[in-house]
Amino acid sequence: MAIVSFEHKIRVRYKDTDQMGIMHHSNYIVFYEMARTEWLRDMGLTYAEIERRGIMSPIIEVESRYLAPAYYDEVLTVRVSLDEMPAAKMVIRSEVFNEKGTMINRGSVTLGFMHADTRRPCRVPEWFMSALNDYISRQHTMR
Repeated sequence: MAIVSFEHKIRVRYKDTDQMGIMHHSNYIVFYEMARTEWLRDMGLTYAEIERRGIMSPIIEVESRYLAPAYYDEVLTVRVSLDEMPAAKMVIRSEVFNEKGTMINRGSVTLGFMHADTRRPCRVPEWFMSALNDYISRQHTMR
């Protein structure tokens, strides 16, 4: 069960497709990142702000399972979810749904945390956890 989730809509552009009009498999990872970036923005943080605070979050692992194709000009809904609170890493689950609401892809991205100056791993910063806890509280209040 997700602690927190966020949905972002993305239209499949012509450049995202192959000759058959089907979205190329590599774009799912890009769409995960687009939704993750908008989730952070909705939380009140941006990657630029996180990096200004001296933290970087490299990708450690990506998984993606293709269930059905996405087609040119479809509007997809990408749902990103956090199932457990981050510590030294953060696993963000992604689910992609077509316009009919059918899940067509699912995966996850594991991000680490590291100090920008030393490039050494670190635990999730206190200020990040504070922003995340505030966001979770706001989401639960809205339900």
